[in-house]
Amino acid sequence: MDLIGHKVKRYAAHLMRQPIDRTPIPSHIQPMTELAHIRNFSIVAHIDHGKSTLADRLIQLTGTVAERDMKEQLLDAMDIERERGITIKANTVRIDYPAKDGHTYVLNLIDTPGHVDFAYEVSRSMQAVEGSLLVVDATQGVEAQTLANVYQAIDANHEIVPVLNKIDLPAAEPDRVKEQIEDVIGIEAHDAVEISAKTGLGIPDVLEAIVQRLPAPAEGNRDAPLKAMLVDSKYDSYLGVVVIVRIIDGVLKKGQRIKMMKTGGIYDVDKVGVYRPAMTDVAELGPGEIGFLTASIKQVRDTRVGDTITTEKKGTETPLPGFKPSVPVVFCGLFPVDTNDFDDMRDAIEKLALNDASFSFEMETSAALGFGFRCGFLGLLHLEVIRDRLEREYDIELITTAPSVIFHVHTRDGQMIELHNPADMPDPATIDHIEEPRIKATILVPDEYLGDVLKLCQERRGVQMDLTYAGTRAMVVYDLPLAEVVFDFYDRLKSVTKGYASFDYQMIGYQQDYLVKMSILVNDEPVDALSIMVHRDRAEGRGRAMCEKLKELIPRHMFKIPIQAAIGGRVIARETLSAMRKDVTAKCYGGDATRKRKLLDKQKAGKKKMRQFGKVDIPQEAFISALKMDT
Repeated sequence: MDLIGHKVKRYAAHLMRQPIDRTPIPSHIQPMTELAHIRNFSIVAHIDHGKSTLADRLIQLTGTVAERDMKEQLLDAMDIERERGITIKANTVRIDYPAKDGHTYVLNLIDTPGHVDFAYEVSRSMQAVEGSLLVVDATQGVEAQTLANVYQAIDANHEIVPVLNKIDLPAAEPDRVKEQIEDVIGIEAHDAVEISAKTGLGIPDVLEAIVQRLPAPAEGNRDAPLKAMLVDSKYDSYLGVVVIVRIIDGVLKKGQRIKMMKTGGIYDVDKVGVYRPAMTDVAELGPGEIGFLTASIKQVRDTRVGDTITTEKKGTETPLPGFKPSVPVVFCGLFPVDTNDFDDMRDAIEKLALNDASFSFEMETSAALGFGFRCGFLGLLHLEVIRDRLEREYDIELITTAPSVIFHVHTRDGQMIELHNPADMPDPATIDHIEEPRIKATILVPDEYLGDVLKLCQERRGVQMDLTYAGTRAMVVYDLPLAEVVFDFYDRLKSVTKGYASFDYQMIGYQQDYLVKMSILVNDEPVDALSIMVHRDRAEGRGRAMCEKLKELIPRHMFKIPIQAAIGGRVIARETLSAMRKDVTAKCYGGDATRKRKLLDKQKAGKKKMRQFGKVDIPQEAFISALKMDT
C-alpha cells in the first residue's frame, strides 16, 4: 500500500510541476482548419545566429504563452541546451496569428538545431514542413552550416524567406550580407526581412512574410484514409512514448486504432493534441496539421522516425517515402566507473536512446574497464551531450574511451571486416589493406586566416579540392580523413582563426591508406581504451606525445611506472613515471654507509615486488586529454 501511495504522490508532484496551459482552445481547431490558413515552416541557420531567440519572439508577440511564463530559449527543454545555448532536439510549437488580411492563420513552427552534429534532426524537420525561414546574422554573414542547412531545404523543395538578424548591432552590414546570400547561396535576398530577435524589431514583418510568402500545404483530403508522417518521438515517464506527427490525409482522433506501416505495431490512440508549447488536447488533427499522439506505446524503438501511420482497417495502401536513416560517424566505449552501476547505466542508455533516434549502442566488454557499451554518435558534440546527460540526469560516473571511426579491414582471403574498436583488430599477418572514411569539409574563413587553415588541413593529411572567394571570405573545400577530424580538429580550427571560421562536412566514402594500430602500455599492461588507429608516418610523433601527456595525467604511485606506445611488438615511444619515495635513511644518524645501503636495498626490493602486483589507477580525464593532440 505504501508503494502505491508513494507512486500516487510522485505522479501528483509531476502534475504540479507541469506548466498549466490556460489558453482556451480556439474554436477553429475543433472543426478542421482550412488548408489555405495553415503554414508549416522551420527555422534554419548556423549556430548562434538566433533561431531560438526568433522562435521566442514569434511565440511572445502572438500571445501563445502568457508573459509571466516567458523565458529565454522557451522551446529548449533540456538543462544542457539552456546552459550551452544550443538546440539539440528539433522542437515544435503551434501559433495562432490574426493576419492583416483579416484571416486567422495556424502557424506550425519547428525550431531546428544549427550544429553539424544534429543535421539529421534538421533533415527530418524539413520533410514535415513546406517552407523555411533562413536566419543569417547581419554581422557575420553566411557561414558553412547556413549553406548546408539551406541546401537541405532546397532539396526538400522549400520556399525560403531570408531573414537578417542582429540588425541593431553597430557591426551589422545588411546590404553586404544580402549580396553574400545571393552570391554564395544563389537565392533572391533583396526583399530579406531585417530584424532584431533580441529587441523584437521587425518581428511583425516576419509573421506577415510567413503568411504571404510561404506556401500552404499542397495536398490533403479530409475524407481519404488516414496517412500521417511520424516526424519524431520522445519518451515521457507518465504518458509513455509521445509521437509527433504531420497529417497528410484523413483525420486523427482519440480512440482510433492505428497501425505503424513499417513496424506493423497496432495501438489505440489515447490522446491527440498540439504543442502550444505546453501539451494541449484537441478533438482531432486534420490534413496539413502538426501535433502529437499518445497510444500507450512502451518503447520508442517501436516508433521508427519516417514511418507512415494509418488506421488498422481501411488504411492507406502506399506508405510515404521515409527519411534516410541516420548513420553514426563516431564510435566510443562508455563504461561505468563503478562496475555495480552497470544495470543502472543500461536502463539510462535505453531511456536516452528512446529520445534520440540517431544514438545507437551495443554491449561491450574490456579487459581493463569491465562491462560497458559501444555507442555510435553523429559527432563529438553529440558524444559530449549524451555523456553529460547520462552523468547529470541519471547520476552515473562514466569512463569514455577514445572516439574512433569505422575502418574497413580487408583480409587476405577476400573478406571485409568493419572495425569499430581498434582493440578488436585482427592479426596483422591476415590483413591485406585497411580503408578509412573520408569527408568533404567546407570551411568558410576570413582572408587573413586562410594560411593557418590550409596549414592545419595539410597537417591532418587533407587534399585540397577547391578554393573560392566571396568578398573578403574564402571558401575552401578539403578531402580529409574523418579519423583526423574526430578528435580536436574543430577546436584547433576555432583557435587558429580566433573563432571566425565555420565548418561543415559530409561523408564521401572510403579510401585505402597505410594505417596501423598503436597500443598504449601502462606498467606493461595494454590499456585497450587508449589504443588508436594512426597513419604509419605519424605514429612516432603521436605515440611520443601521448606518452608525455599520460606522464602528466597519471598520478605517481609507490612504484616506478613505464608508459609505452607500441605498434605490434615494437615499442616506438617510452616515458617513465618515477615512484613516490619515502626517505628511509632519515633516521640514520652517523654509522657507516652499509647501514644506509641496506635500508635502500630493502626499499628497492619492496618497490620491485609492488610493481609486479601493483595496479595503476588511470584517472577519467586522462582518457580524453591523451587523445587531444596538437601533433
